[in-house]
Amino acid sequence: MTNFTMTGIDWTGLLRIGGSRIVAIGRFFRNQFMLALRTPAGRIGLPIVLLHLTLALFGPWLAPYPATDFHVEHQLEGPSWQFLLGTDQFGRDILSRVMSGARSIIGISAAGAALGITLGTLVGMSSGYKGGKTDEIVMRIMDGLMSFPSLLMALLILTSLGATGINIVLTIGIVFVAPIARVMRSIMLALKTQEFVQSARMRGESTPYIIFREILPNTLPVLAVEVSVRLSYAILLASSLGFLGLGVQPPSPDWGLMISESRRFIANAPWVALAPAGAVASLVVGVNLLTDGIRQARKLPQGEAKS
Repeated sequence: MTNFTMTGIDWTGLLRIGGSRIVAIGRFFRNQFMLALRTPAGRIGLPIVLLHLTLALFGPWLAPYPATDFHVEHQLEGPSWQFLLGTDQFGRDILSRVMSGARSIIGISAAGAALGITLGTLVGMSSGYKGGKTDEIVMRIMDGLMSFPSLLMALLILTSLGATGINIVLTIGIVFVAPIARVMRSIMLALKTQEFVQSARMRGESTPYIIFREILPNTLPVLAVEVSVRLSYAILLASSLGFLGLGVQPPSPDWGLMISESRRFIANAPWVALAPAGAVASLVVGVNLLTDGIRQARKLPQGEAKS
């Protein structure tokens, strides 16, 4: 194999490392899915989640019509062979819009939950390990953040920053920092007095090494439960923001926005609201069943978290 180097960088070595990490990530998800199939909840939840992931990746290409195409002669038309889920008040195909809207809600929810979990883990573990006045100040700030209802805080942030995709992800992340931080802090307080942590200190290991190489791996079971809970909350929060007009902006398809726009027609054209509402509900149920199946297979503790 030719060894490509440029400005002193071994690109072949970097490609090998990157490829091995991608393979490791793929193997990890495959193992989780295999674990889920061992339980009834996982066998139900996995196909639902895989269906939504397929829609998120390929929905716009699989949809029978472009999501923003108008069929003015078919406004508020019921389900038929031409429009399997009917059309909305502008004559747009509901099925196409639901399929195309999966990408935005799944992408925003997953990115926001990942940001909140990452920041909350950093804040909670660092604060718990440091202790003393620093811990007190940080936790009082977290208590202040948790005193706001999650939707109200999201509205305050988005009305200040503007309703863009990046700002929605940032908002969801900020909303989740405080509850994650408190959970991770409590775990840190229980683990930092253990013998393996004391041994690392006696070896002269740095604080970041102790936190992220010694303690963090021991928190993964609880962190996995939090990931499943926060992802479900992120989906509901993103849908709620879309319903209030602060999510993905029209004419782009968004499930929450579709439900909001269909309120006037719920009596004479219920399919306009039922399709996106069913999509949100099935996604949340699928995520909960899948993660619950993995939890049961791994015999992890039952998570109890508040939004």
